[in-house]
Amino acid sequence: MKPLLLAIAMGAAFNANAANIDVSITNATDGIYFTPLIVAAHHDDANLFQTGTPASDAVEAMAEGGDISGLEDLALSAGAAVSSNPAEGILAPGETASTHLYTQHGDVLSIAAMLLPSNDAFVGVDSWKIPRKKGTYVINANGYDAGTEANDELAANVPTPPFITFGSNGTGVDSEVANGNVHIHPGNLGDTNATGGISDFDSTKHRWLNPVAIITVTVY
Repeated sequence: MKPLLLAIAMGAAFNANAANIDVSITNATDGIYFTPLIVAAHHDDANLFQTGTPASDAVEAMAEGGDISGLEDLALSAGAAVSSNPAEGILAPGETASTHLYTQHGDVLSIAAMLLPSNDAFVGVDSWKIPRKKGTYVINANGYDAGTEANDELAANVPTPPFITFGSNGTGVDSEVANGNVHIHPGNLGDTNATGGISDFDSTKHRWLNPVAIITVTVY
């Protein structure tokens, strides 16, 4: 085959194995905020996180402090297509962030961001298989517990951004890390005592039910 025809054929084969996807992430909670998101399309032999296994240092940094740099490095080293911080900051309740990725057929989609307020909770999608068929698909994304910190719900032990009002003098909800593994989060407990009680979280605002995010993926 002549060089030009070979190049055309190779390009067509490459394009036949690739897909463009749009990803929209909506914060489905009433009073929980998402820190900067990481969205990655990668081969199915890699994971950003896995339930039932100990959190990596990168997952711990994301789940306890909202730092996605370690997960970004991990994803890029695995050859992933990565979109970091598509919301350009905090994603507030009811708001939507959107991004675009160029992927290969066979890739999976992973998403993560810390939930505020929490000790080590995060919204997550673990290796969702990207369909080959063109169309629009919906993922109901749950809140996960990194299992790296006790869920004491005390302001002294969590990030305290100015857009969240915390109580004070809580005695602590839980003093033990659940099992050290990533697992579905039971949700914040909170209370309505702003100057005491067991939690520094407001139960009228900072509880949640899964799913915490509605994610729309358009393949075309």
